[in-house]
Amino acid sequence: MSQPVTKIQLDNGLTVVLKEMHHAPVISWWVFYRVGSRNEIPGGTGLSHWCEHMMFKGTPTFPAGELDRIISRDGGIWNAFTGTDYTAYYETLPADRIDIALRLEADRMVNTLFDPEAVEVERTVIMSEREGAENQPGFRLREAMRGMCFRVHSYRHEVLGDMDDLATISRDALYDHYRRHYRPNNAVAVAVGHFETGALLARIRELYEPIPAGAPTPPVTRTEPEQHGARRFTVERPGTTAFVLIAVPAPTAAAADYFRLDILDSILAGSGGASTNKTSRLYRALVNTQLAATVSTNLSSTIDPYIYTLSATVNEGRTPAEVEAALVAEIDRLLQSPVSEAELEKAKKQAKAYFAYESERITDQAYWVGDSLMVVGDITWFDHYLDRLLDVTADEVLDVAQRYFKPARRNFGWFVPTP
Repeated sequence: MSQPVTKIQLDNGLTVVLKEMHHAPVISWWVFYRVGSRNEIPGGTGLSHWCEHMMFKGTPTFPAGELDRIISRDGGIWNAFTGTDYTAYYETLPADRIDIALRLEADRMVNTLFDPEAVEVERTVIMSEREGAENQPGFRLREAMRGMCFRVHSYRHEVLGDMDDLATISRDALYDHYRRHYRPNNAVAVAVGHFETGALLARIRELYEPIPAGAPTPPVTRTEPEQHGARRFTVERPGTTAFVLIAVPAPTAAAADYFRLDILDSILAGSGGASTNKTSRLYRALVNTQLAATVSTNLSSTIDPYIYTLSATVNEGRTPAEVEAALVAEIDRLLQSPVSEAELEKAKKQAKAYFAYESERITDQAYWVGDSLMVVGDITWFDHYLDRLLDVTADEVLDVAQRYFKPARRNFGWFVPTP
């Protein structure tokens, strides 16, 4: 991001980041809250995701039935998502219509309705969402894997929450979660696009500075103990296809190792863990040999250490044991010698192309600015992301593989279909 960025903090603690980009008459406005499944404990899992749903139920000023109509009428898009570390809301609109987004997010930061009847309707919706996810083998496998990898840390919980909690959480508990976390001093607001910084900042101050700060939210301090031995589980459920999942510990997004593991991931599966990269090691070893129908990986940027996963869909006529053996063989191959300079350069070129694709839209730019602040606390993390990837050496890839892929740190999961 070569354009200058303005970053200030309002008197009530709201961090505001503004980045002018004038190649299109569009503005993307995001509000990020420092609350996700990481902030939840047993008995209250799923609260953050449920609050996200309630934010679309309207306020006295912006009734629920009007929100979609207003945004669509002005030619915009809007959405939200809840993750492990934060919850985010955004609107991307023509530049001359962005005031509706500014007013909407300021209003629902304070005045979102938690009507008891609407809460109960949404309870049914979210429980149905959870039931639908449980019908997917991948969801079952990933949830079981997190539960095995994280014995202490709240990363072990699904963002959707546990079914028992969804059935018992009260309206008051939900509203209390909203009031504790949806405060300006627990939020970051980001605008990217076609605007004049001084004028937009004045409007933001007018709308958001009167909102009172809340009490500081308590930090999450549960540290996951180090793993000292391989772990294994099997999920047996009705289905027709088997799956294999392998997980190892992964560093925080702020660590230098994160970028080394990112290049290693490009070597294994292609940038972004794409299962369609036909030149990657995993595709050649598993898909070309017809052991697996698909193979993919996942590296997430997180506040605390997370997990790096490799997954494969077992082809008919093959077994999970065969697929696991092939995945392990490729992992072990990484541990034995540095990758060639040619393969390293190819991985960097792919990473560079993927980086450009993931950040080309104004909406993407705003997202990455906020994500950098939420996860790392440093707006320059995304600015220097590509440079740090391109600086990774073959010896560093070998070193990170040997430390993170130790046999004693590996976790294995199978989904075995039953009739």
